[in-house]
Amino acid sequence: MSRADRPADDARPVIELLGVSRTFPGPPPVEALRALDLQVRRGEHLAVIGPSGSGKSTLLHVLGCLDRPTAGDYLLDGIDVGGLPDRERTGLRGQRIGFVFQAFHLMAHRSVRENVEAAALYDGTPRTLRRERAEDAIARVGLSHRIDASPRTLSGGEQQRVAVARAILSRPSLLLADEPTGNLDTDNTDALLGLLEELCADGMTLVMVTHDDEVARRAGRRVRMVDGLLHEVA
Repeated sequence: MSRADRPADDARPVIELLGVSRTFPGPPPVEALRALDLQVRRGEHLAVIGPSGSGKSTLLHVLGCLDRPTAGDYLLDGIDVGGLPDRERTGLRGQRIGFVFQAFHLMAHRSVRENVEAAALYDGTPRTLRRERAEDAIARVGLSHRIDASPRTLSGGEQQRVAVARAILSRPSLLLADEPTGNLDTDNTDALLGLLEELCADGMTLVMVTHDDEVARRAGRRVRMVDGLLHEVA
């Protein structure tokens, strides 16, 4: 069994950063993350707030295994991500991490079901199992009645729910959300946050970047990022 396939342990943090830094070469070099220490436990809802250019996007890229730290250690479900070769990192990302963005990134010419199934098209999941998981994920976000609909016929809130269903298809332990309410009105924002809170209550860990203070206040925990450093918000 590879390190990426090891089962998660509910007693340990889903995310553990130990002195993690990310420096981009210059001139002059830019320290986007500066020796960060962070623990996020299973089922926790963490909001990351801060001004543009503070390092929030870099943090999400590191947490999502899309970028490697320059220094320090990142453990995801107890797995030393930095020590994994690229193939295992890709497998880990597909198995344990879901992504939701401000833009919905749905294929307009495909149905809701096909959009959600697309998350597992290339990971070797058999077609029958892929379809079953897609139907389960769509039901989880309350859209079974629109399963064959085109994204063109959905409201913004419904489209973001499809994006969430796609993100949770693999039943990840970590969901990363980058301004997920940025294109939604107040009612749809409230509904989406309610859905994300339900997922956390079921044991999924959520890290969400947002500029909206009202959205951030819904999180169980908040951290502010300034100049590549994290500060807990009371």
